[in-house]
Amino acid sequence: MRESRNGFFFWRSANFYGALSSASGSEWHNLPICTVPKVAAMPTRNVVLTERQAHLVDSLVNSGRFQNASEVLRAGLRLIEREEVEMHEKLETLRDAAHAGIADADAGRLKSFSSSEALAEYLDAITEDVLTPASAAKRSQ
Repeated sequence: MRESRNGFFFWRSANFYGALSSASGSEWHNLPICTVPKVAAMPTRNVVLTERQAHLVDSLVNSGRFQNASEVLRAGLRLIEREEVEMHEKLETLRDAAHAGIADADAGRLKSFSSSEALAEYLDAITEDVLTPASAAKRSQ
């Protein structure tokens, strides 16, 4: 026989319960059985690892940092996912810079240099102009 009290289920045998309750007058033998809500099963994959990768997974689990190999692989996938997002953001930034440069060139806002040395001198000068105020601001703080 199964009863539910406060979210717990109790199993009771009529014969066993009758014998014990007559001896002690209590329900001490009715052990609670907690029910766990059903969770959708996660998809599983079989993966082939090199010896080096298997050793790394084992050492991370043995160190206590992860409880099992699945946790190690999920952490690795999170890193790849983060790397993909960062790469996408960098690519978008480069595309925006390329569009801005093309727009400047189309509008006639460009500089021509007679040699690579002239270009290097120009870049050094603008680098110094940008870094000098930033260095002065750091020193004043």
